[in-house]
Amino acid sequence: MIGLVIVSHSARLAQGVHELAAQMAGEQVCISLAGGLSDDCETLGTDAQKVLTAIEEAWCEDGVLLLMDVGSAVMSAEIALEMLPEARRRNCLLSNAPLVEGAIVAALHASMGEPLQVVNAQAEAALSAPKLG
Repeated sequence: MIGLVIVSHSARLAQGVHELAAQMAGEQVCISLAGGLSDDCETLGTDAQKVLTAIEEAWCEDGVLLLMDVGSAVMSAEIALEMLPEARRRNCLLSNAPLVEGAIVAALHASMGEPLQVVNAQAEAALSAPKLG
């Protein structure tokens, strides 16, 4: 089963996304957070070291999918991947999915034991799902 990492400029946003995604996945999917610049939940920004730590927390041999909000979150995730050993880097994937919808869909598909590439494809297609009403 793959792990998920939520990367956001806001620690509170990352926590909220985690809450929603965890409801879909249950406790069987490891979802780690890299939100904000500090642990006080007040300072907005991203930190490659926090992303690296989150990857290590979510690590499993089946892979880790990283979902980011905007701008420097992507850059911090890319830098974190460069700091990983090559063997681990090959099992990590940066997703182009929308953060909230993508994390929810990714958590659901990860909980079903789907492989990294499939979970990412489903997450990236999250906004193309039919709308009600």
